[in-house]
Amino acid sequence: LPWPIPLAWIVVVLTCRDVARLILRPWRQTTRYGFWVIGLAALLAVLLDLGVEPFAATVKHYWLWTPTERAWNWHGAPWVNFLGAFVTTGFILVIATPWLINKRPGPQPSDYHPLVLCLLRTFLLITGNAAHHLWLATGLSLAIGAGVAVFALRSARG
Repeated sequence: LPWPIPLAWIVVVLTCRDVARLILRPWRQTTRYGFWVIGLAALLAVLLDLGVEPFAATVKHYWLWTPTERAWNWHGAPWVNFLGAFVTTGFILVIATPWLINKRPGPQPSDYHPLVLCLLRTFLLITGNAAHHLWLATGLSLAIGAGVAVFALRSARG
């Protein structure tokens, strides 16, 4: 595993958390808002990982997946990898959330910087996967990026 990958994953986790906060902004006053943010952020990280895996494992060879007897994998990555990414991201956010909570009272303005960073990262994945003819991963990343943008912008404005 190359050394920048853990650092990049920290950026992914924090960005996904802020994008989840942007998407869930209308439900901020509900009692389980924090748990929803953690769950949605973990899901967003897994969806990003779906776009990263084909490029990182197949094209760049950052890591290698050994073939298994089961045919259920995503470009060589076993599905349990994505479950592990979900659980790990959720655990990291449960531990880090007390330090990440904004302690200032009152309404907070919408911050679009994490959304822009998320969409730029998704665009990078789309172009990298498309350049290497990984069309399913390209389409999936495009659909995920568009969905995240629509939900985040819609929730932030209304």
